This record gives sequence, C-alpha cells and structure tokens, in this order.
Amino acid sequence: MKKRRRQQRIAAVLISLVVLIGAGSAAFFLFSGLSGDTVAAYGAEKYSRSLYEGTLFADDLCVSTEDVALDGFADDASFYAAGLFNLNSRSVVCGYHLYNRIYPASTTKVLTGYLALKYGNLEDVVTVSEHATDFEWDASVCGLRTGDQITLYDLVCGLLLHSGNDCATAIAEHISGSEEAFVELMNKEARALGATGTHFVNPHGLPDEEHYTTAYDLYLMFNAAMKDERFAEIISMTSYKGTLTGADGTVRTETWEASNYYSSGQVQAPDGIRVLGGKTGTTDLARNCVILYCVDSQENPYISVIMGASSRNALYEAMNRLYTAGISA
Repeated sequence: MKKRRRQQRIAAVLISLVVLIGAGSAAFFLFSGLSGDTVAAYGAEKYSRSLYEGTLFADDLCVSTEDVALDGFADDASFYAAGLFNLNSRSVVCGYHLYNRIYPASTTKVLTGYLALKYGNLEDVVTVSEHATDFEWDASVCGLRTGDQITLYDLVCGLLLHSGNDCATAIAEHISGSEEAFVELMNKEARALGATGTHFVNPHGLPDEEHYTTAYDLYLMFNAAMKDERFAEIISMTSYKGTLTGADGTVRTETWEASNYYSSGQVQAPDGIRVLGGKTGTTDLARNCVILYCVDSQENPYISVIMGASSRNALYEAMNRLYTAGISA
C-alpha cells in the first residue's frame, strides 16, 4: 500500500512538472506572438515608429514611418494628402500627410470591389433591393432599379468605373446578406491588410464622421486589389455596357463611363507615363480624390494618390506634377 502511495506521489510530481513545462512553453509562444503581432499592430496604428520591423509590413510593400519629401513637388493648399509608391523598388517616392485621417469618398469602393472579387462568384445573378436604389437624386449611381437582375460582374464594373453607390449596396447585400454585415467584413479585411487607420460604415463612401481612412491605408487596399487580374482589367476599361433585366422581364443596357479623367481622355499624363486606371472619389467633405496605377516607359509600375484636392482641375494638375517630379519616364 505504501509503495502504491509512493508511486502515486511520484506520478503526481511528474504530471505537475509536465504541466508546468507545457504551460511555460505555451506562455513562451503566446508572448512571443504578442511581441510580434501586438507590437506590430501598435506600430502600424501609430505609424510614427517602427517597433517590430521584421514583421510590421509584408516584404512586398512600400514602407515608410514618416512623410517623404520629393524635390520638385511642393505641397500646397490645392490638396491635402499625396503619395507615390514605386512597386518595383518597394519604396515611398513621395509622401505628404500619408498617415493623417481623411474622408475617402468613393475611393472606399476599392475595398468593396476587392471583397466582391475575393468572396463572390462573378457569374451570380443579383436581384437589386429597394434599399440599393434609395439614394438622393444627385448621388453617383448606375441607374439600377428595384427588382432588376444583374450579374455580380456587371455590378463590379459599374462600381469601379462609374462609381455607382447603388452597385456598392447591391454588392454588399449579395456578399454578406446585409450592408451592415458587409461593413463588418470591410473593417476586418482592412485590418488584415494593415490598414489600421481605416474605419468604414458603408460600402460606397458617402460622408459619415466614423467613415475614414488614410492615404497610406488606401495604397495598401489598392495594392492588394491590383494583385487580382480581374480588378486590374476592370479599372483599365474606358467604359462598360451593363445588362439588366427588369422586374417585368424587359432587358435594357446601361453604358458606364470611367470616372477618372486619364481613362476618359480629358487629361493626359506626362510623356512616358501611362495610366492604366484607378478610382476616384468626390464629396463636399472629402473634396476631390483619386488613386491610380501607372507605368513608366520601361513598364515599371507605380501607385499614386492625391486626396482632398480643391477641384478636379487641381486634382489632376497635382497628380501630373507628382508624376513629373517622381517618375523618370
């Protein structure tokens, strides 16, 4: 009996040791994870310091912890924020107010389109709800009507080219079941991309105090979207003809023109620079915004962004000045 008790005590001691060792190992891995992910998230949120540079950003991203001045490109009152990112060298060529909170307007739709492509089947036929057509008369829409049936692909084209708020809402409801659920997905995916200065409350970008991003976060989202060839193909179009079947069965088409002036031919880029496409955004609060993908004469790729320009003319004048100063054609 004594021998059995002694064996039980020895077993208990051994089990305790195993538990302690296991707990120590778990704690090591747990706190190792915290020292990376948590500190990295903090650094990304604060932007002003590099606290854990090994894992703060992915290796294929352009990274800077502060604004970057560019000779020949002076910031002025005609815009609020600017950025130029060399994708080959993974460098920030220019950054002005990169990490300041701003209203994004319809550049929000970059993330909406990205998620539609990531989670949706473009061949799906979507029935347009009444909510998706409930916008003010002067809102940017693609002419959807309650009860219309339209493919998800056509919705994404209308979203990215013509900046349809109705397309954004129809996409959100189709992907997540409701606009509210889709917004939760947007914020989750934004954080996953490192866009910790972003918080969205709708899929289209109409003004709200709690709907904001940064110029750098917008670069992160656009960069991720451009890795999908379908996204790149759509934004490179100059126009698209969508097909809609009404609730009464009649079929009609809507032609949606690209909203950025480079694609529409209203503005020319400097010699040697070719703009493939991008996304615009305009509201009274956000003023005039655009994010673009372009290449130089050697096909080296860049992403450029101007936010908060005082007018459309000022927007494209600033962008061309940024191209001239920052890209060797």
